[in-house]
Amino acid sequence: MLEKPYLLFLGDAPDPLAAKVAQGIRDWNPEAALGQFRMEGCKADMGLPDMTIEEAVAAGCKTLVVGVANRGGIISSPWIEVLKKALAAGMDIASGLHNLLRDEEELVMAAAQHGRKLHDVRIPEVKYPIASGVRRKGKRLLAVGTDCSVGKMYTALALSAEMQARGMKATFRATGQTGILITGNGVPLDAVIADFMAGSVEWLTPDNDDDHWDLIEGQGSLFHASYSGVTLALIHGGQPDALVLCHEPTRPHMRGLPDYQLPSLEQLQDAALMMARVVNPDVKVVGICVNTKAMSEEEALDYLAAVEKQMGLPTVDPVRTGVGRIVDALA
Repeated sequence: MLEKPYLLFLGDAPDPLAAKVAQGIRDWNPEAALGQFRMEGCKADMGLPDMTIEEAVAAGCKTLVVGVANRGGIISSPWIEVLKKALAAGMDIASGLHNLLRDEEELVMAAAQHGRKLHDVRIPEVKYPIASGVRRKGKRLLAVGTDCSVGKMYTALALSAEMQARGMKATFRATGQTGILITGNGVPLDAVIADFMAGSVEWLTPDNDDDHWDLIEGQGSLFHASYSGVTLALIHGGQPDALVLCHEPTRPHMRGLPDYQLPSLEQLQDAALMMARVVNPDVKVVGICVNTKAMSEEEALDYLAAVEKQMGLPTVDPVRTGVGRIVDALA
């Protein structure tokens, strides 16, 4: 387990979305986040106090969490000196990047020298099975998106919180680095060997009470040329009873793929249902969650109303309006 509280390392994030790991921790585990460390040129801000390494240690921070999720998951050279300084000052380091802390010789040496720990949360710690496709008891909901980073994790977390507040049986199931850092457990799905990805989701969402809901954190997009495989593994391993469509309407193109446009919500619904019916013929789309952060209040509410009329489904923003109307559809 990671020692708390955290100093969130934003590095030289080129935009706010690149620091989505830090943002997720800030929003869903705020008591653990004491401050942020930003390098020159950083264009992300969590609204936390900017701290030096020395100030963070004096404030009681125990772990520096790499809050940046850059393309390819790389620990860049300019970060190394900062991370070494944190180890020397008495903090552990946690990261969910594909570029592992334990593979950085300078960090390994510094951690050993100062008696600190390196936590790579993206390393699977379980020997996962190959998926069996056997139906399981309990109920499962999966968030699927038109693109990456459109709010699938926020949707699942918000649904879990709302359902628990109503006294319903519900568990958030983390499948990515941010979710794992927030909750302390889960499956680092995009680091699982391909043949075992769907099986790891079966393992994560086992038999449960008939009225218990697993809220599965979505990953990638069926329409994203880079990350569609992880989405399909979630669909087939999760065997969802319910799907929620997630969308961010201001994107000019798929994230990181300027030659690819986002699919429509109708295209997403049709593709997701077709794939989900392979493992659960009774699956339904129960609602739509839209990330309207880039819109004004009036623009957002008008857009949500227009999508709801267009799709005939409860349409909300998990942050701006809450997800109560989608939970109503599940109760």
